[in-house]
Parts: sequence; structure tokens; C-alpha cells
Amino acid sequence: MVEDASTQDMLSQLDKGLDAALNRLLEFLRIPSISTDPAHKGDVRQAAEWLVAQLRDLGFDVTLHDTPGHPMIVAKSPAGDARPVLFYGHYDVQPVDPLDLWNSPPFEPAIEETPDGPVIRGRGASDDKGQLMTFVEAFRAWKSVHGALPNDLTLLFEGEEESGSPSLRPFLQAHADDLRADLAMICDTARYADGRPAITTQLRGMVGQEVVIHAADRDLHSGSFGGLAANPIMILAQALAALKDDTGRVTLPGFYDGVADLSPELARDWQALNFDATDYLSRVGLSQPIGEQGRTPLEMVWNQPTAEINGIAGGYAGAGFKTVLPATARAKVSFRLTGTQDPQAVRQAFQDHVRRFVPADCRVEFHDHGAGPASVMDISDPAFGQAKDALTQEWGQEAAYIGGGGSIPIAGDFKELLGTDSMLVGFARDDDRIHSPNEKYDVESFAKGARSWVRILAALR
Repeated sequence: MVEDASTQDMLSQLDKGLDAALNRLLEFLRIPSISTDPAHKGDVRQAAEWLVAQLRDLGFDVTLHDTPGHPMIVAKSPAGDARPVLFYGHYDVQPVDPLDLWNSPPFEPAIEETPDGPVIRGRGASDDKGQLMTFVEAFRAWKSVHGALPNDLTLLFEGEEESGSPSLRPFLQAHADDLRADLAMICDTARYADGRPAITTQLRGMVGQEVVIHAADRDLHSGSFGGLAANPIMILAQALAALKDDTGRVTLPGFYDGVADLSPELARDWQALNFDATDYLSRVGLSQPIGEQGRTPLEMVWNQPTAEINGIAGGYAGAGFKTVLPATARAKVSFRLTGTQDPQAVRQAFQDHVRRFVPADCRVEFHDHGAGPASVMDISDPAFGQAKDALTQEWGQEAAYIGGGGSIPIAGDFKELLGTDSMLVGFARDDDRIHSPNEKYDVESFAKGARSWVRILAALR
């Protein structure tokens, strides 16, 4: 890909302005915009207002929209004849607990030297303030060189992503005409495990479900009632154990409806990534891959659905010992979805499955915790190839099309409510400790991330 002189000028501008850009990011990170904690409601708004000021200084037409929760920011560049592109990020952050595990105060960010190079240390550095600011710094460089912003850009920055985005879908529905674009850019993902740049082309959906089984009207003495009275933990354990067969397949009827095998092209690309499952697991103290037989490790984390028990409780689990049959038992279960699996059908199949194990004199209740389908991007859009070439040129390694094991519901929302496909390009690393103490973002990720967006913007204009 041959770049024009203006692209090189913008890259030089980013390099010269890196220290100033890092100072702006540190200022942003000092705002404790924890969206889940009502005590930080004012801080979340302060972060929104800080962003609004930055975008207005660059020449965007910016509106701060109040919602029942935290504000939404919508910014527009002047209209023109370019392909309309929507950029999405979030400015809220996770809570910092446990605070005593941080090596430095989470909202006193600093540049820290490490054996692998300098990093930006602080809550939100990687998720998602540092990533979001790669957009902003790229726009700044563009205006510095061209004297104007790129045409036909819409920015949507939200303040509720870390608390489930309760205002997002209603906001998208109410402002669909104003937000609709040909393509959405989402910068909330990571590079591939070996550090090469990547475009995430598919994300798993999710169903969250809590189940509570009620038996006797009180905890019972296990000597007096054991063997005779129903034990809800046993009932629940049997139901959960029956979710998978001996080969690792989920047993729910119809569960695999809509799950597609990899295309030969993606299968070849993923094989070429040389993913080492044993090495990957060794980083968390494990060594033996498990899962559905006959599937490669990358298929299992990117392209196959899952059923996982996330928590289970009931009876006495304190110090010492107490011989009771508990009155209730509960579990939280999640399903990661792929292809065109129907979240509501999966939820119903799980509930029907559990009910088959519950005796007539016991009862079960279910509490829903969100549901969303998987997202699969259409990489035949020429923009994907253009972005891949731009990333390859910036990082000096061939960019990869990868899957995502997690869920980013906004990609599905953009497709469903706006009719807009998404491109997910992020620069985080697996060791960024997002959602954990001592979160960081490599200075390289930040600097080359902004340079990457300049190259991508230039390729798409």
C-alpha cells in the first residue's frame, strides 16, 4: 500500500506530539469515572464533560445527551462525500477493589518503566480510556495536517459500558437516524497473543441465567432428614452436571442450532496463528486443555458455544462444620453463543432442562441476567482488507483476522438497530490486567494505536 505525503506528515505529527498526548491521557485517567458506583456519578459526568471539551477544541459538533443513567456523547464532523463511519468507545471504568492489591493509587496514573518497555499504569488505561484516546489523537493529527477533520465521522462515547449499558439500546433506538453509518469502528479489543495486530471478525453472544431451587421451608438436620428429604444442592448439582456429556458437548435440545463450522479459509488462517493451548493455560496455572472432543483450541474459544457454571451457593460454607440440608440452593450459569444461535431459545432450553430434575414438592425460580446474539462480520467489505493492510504496514507484522471469545454487545446492537456492521480493532495486550488491580496500557499500544487509526482513516477516505 502506497501512502501519500500527508499520511507521513500525520504520522510525524503523532510522533512529535506523543508526550503531550500522554499528558492528556493521564489527565483523563485521573477522573474516577466508575459507572457502577452511585458515589461516582459526578465523576462520570466530569469525564464526559472533559471529553466534550477535547472534541469541541478539535472542531467536532458535540452534544452531551443526558440519559436515565450516565451521559452519552455524540460528536459529528462536517458532512461530505466520504463513506460515513461511526466510532464507538466508553469513558467509564471498572471499580478498583481490592484496593490493597494495587501497587500505586489507581487514579494517580503514571508512566512506569518495565522490562518490556514503558506502560501507562492506572484504572482505565487499557479499558477503555487509552484505547478511546487513540481515536482522538488520530483525529487531532489529521486536523493538524489537513486543517480540517475527516468528513462524515460520527463519534459515540458512552459512560455505562462497565455497568451493563442500560441506557444504550433505548438511546440507539431514539437516535438511529443520527447515528446510522456504513461502518462502525470499535476499539475495545486486543492484539493477538503474540503482539501482532488483529481485526476481530466474530464475537460470541451470551445468555446469563440464575437458578434458585427451594425445598423444605427451613434448613434441616441432616441426621433427622438426610436420605428422606429433598436436598436442593444435590438436585441442582445433578441438573448442572447433566449439561454436558462425556465428550464435552452441551446436552440441551436444539442448543447447536445455528452453530456453523469454520470456513476453510478461516480454518487455514487460524491454523497459521500457531496457537499453543498449553502455553496459554500455563499463564493461569493450568496445563491440560478440556472441551469438546474433535475441536481445535481456537475453535473452542472463538467459534464454539459454551455452557459454564459461574457460581454456586447453598447450605453452610463457613468455618467449622454444620450438618444441614439447606432450604435453598442457587447457581449462576452463562452460555457463550456463536453463529445464529437464538439467545431466548437457549434460555428456555436451560430452564426446561432444570425443571426435569426438580421434584414435585420443590420449586424452582429463574432470574435472567441479559442475553445477546453472536456477531459475525462481513469481511468481504473492502474496508476490512484496507484496514488489514494499514495495520500490517504500521506494525511490521501481517495483521490477522481473529475471533473473540467474549461478548461485546454493542456490535450486535449496531447491526440490529442501525443496520451497521462493525470492525473491531484494538491494541490492548493480554497482560493489561483489565478489570484487575494494576491495570496498564503499553505506551507502544497507545502511540502505534493512534498511528494505526491515521493509516486506516487515510485508506478509507
